[in-house]
Amino acid sequence: MELIEPAIIFVKTIILLVGGGITFFAYKAYRRTKRSSFRILSIGFGMITLGAFSGGIAHQLFSVPFDVGVLIHSTLVAVGLGIILVSLQIGD
Repeated sequence: MELIEPAIIFVKTIILLVGGGITFFAYKAYRRTKRSSFRILSIGFGMITLGAFSGGIAHQLFSVPFDVGVLIHSTLVAVGLGIILVSLQIGD
C-alpha cells in the first residue's frame, strides 16, 4: 500500500510528459500546415492530458476525495476524446 501513491505520481508524471509532447507536436503540425483540424486535435490531446493530471493533483494536493478525482479525470478525458472526434470529422 505504501508504494501506491508514489506509483500513481510517477505514472501521472509520465502521462503529463507524453501527453504534453503529443499536444506540442499536434500544435506544431497546425502551425506548419494551418489546418484547423490539427489545432482542434492539439486542444483535444491537451484536454486529455489536463484531465489525467488534474484528477491526480486534486486528490494529492487539495485532499479531494479519490472518487471526485476520478470523476474530474473521466470528465476531462471524455471531453478531450469528443474534441478529437470533431477534429477527425473536419478533414480540411
